[in-house]
Amino acid sequence: MTKQHTPDEWITGKGTLSIAGTKVELEVTVPAAPVQPTKMLPVFQHLTNVVVAVGVSNAEAAGEQISCTKGCGACCRQLVPIAESEAYQLQALVAEMPEPRRSIILARFAEAQAKLQQTGLLAQLLSPGELNVEARRKLGLDCFEQGIACPFLEDESCSIHPDRPLSCREYLVTSPAENCAQPSAETVQCVDMPASVSQIVRTLAATRAVNWLPMILALDWATENPDQSPARPGPEWLQEVFQKLTKK
Repeated sequence: MTKQHTPDEWITGKGTLSIAGTKVELEVTVPAAPVQPTKMLPVFQHLTNVVVAVGVSNAEAAGEQISCTKGCGACCRQLVPIAESEAYQLQALVAEMPEPRRSIILARFAEAQAKLQQTGLLAQLLSPGELNVEARRKLGLDCFEQGIACPFLEDESCSIHPDRPLSCREYLVTSPAENCAQPSAETVQCVDMPASVSQIVRTLAATRAVNWLPMILALDWATENPDQSPARPGPEWLQEVFQKLTKK
């Protein structure tokens, strides 16, 4: 007989993960029972932090220093790509906020979308699959030029830092912080990450032709598209991510 796991049962495993030639000792705890990808996000956040730590260590070994600091929120005006599971996570996070904070955050999302509508960029964000890679890159630059801050940005710092998207965790620079206000390939030096967990997670149970969502549209999208992603045991989700992460 197959053992039936309870919804609150978790499994912890230890092992060595090779990330771009760097071996990392890892301990991960995952749900034993079948769950949707959103339930796995704390695990994927931890894994992202581990991979980012490798990237930072490599950069420092090469004599570089991370210039990102609290209060420097230039990158929080970029177009942030998130997974569908992260959209549901953010929806739940905002729903659980006490008033008046919840209404303030919702108003910021609405104001940002209204500005995107005025500039004609919203239609492109709603249908990114109709754009080629170069057009999507230009769309990101056009959105950045509007200076629309992330709804969670407060005093130039992330107000949901422990729950921030995976792609935000992976974005670090070693160039002068002031250069981020006018970014270009010549002025901004991003930390070279050995792998991108965010890109892998965006492929899990994705329903869109382009497997990412602009974070600024996350709440509306999650409301219009209730989570119907498949449920799989935590170890199976983690195994798929590991296989893609290690190319094995």
